[in-house]
Amino acid sequence: MLKTNQGTIDRAIRIIIGLALVAAFFVDTDASYRWAYLLGLIPLATGLIGSCPAYSMLGISTCPMKRR
Repeated sequence: MLKTNQGTIDRAIRIIIGLALVAAFFVDTDASYRWAYLLGLIPLATGLIGSCPAYSMLGISTCPMKRR
């Protein structure tokens, strides 16, 4: 199981940005770089899960829980 390393604000920002980018994928149908909007799935997934692999590798945590 992945440890939660994101705080509430961090998760909310990731979900909002992810949803905006995925929505742009469906709205902006003429752009040649349209596939790049699918990168929004990454912050969306990490925001929903509450764990960021990059944070884990760097030892960063925005979660307010105490470390043991």
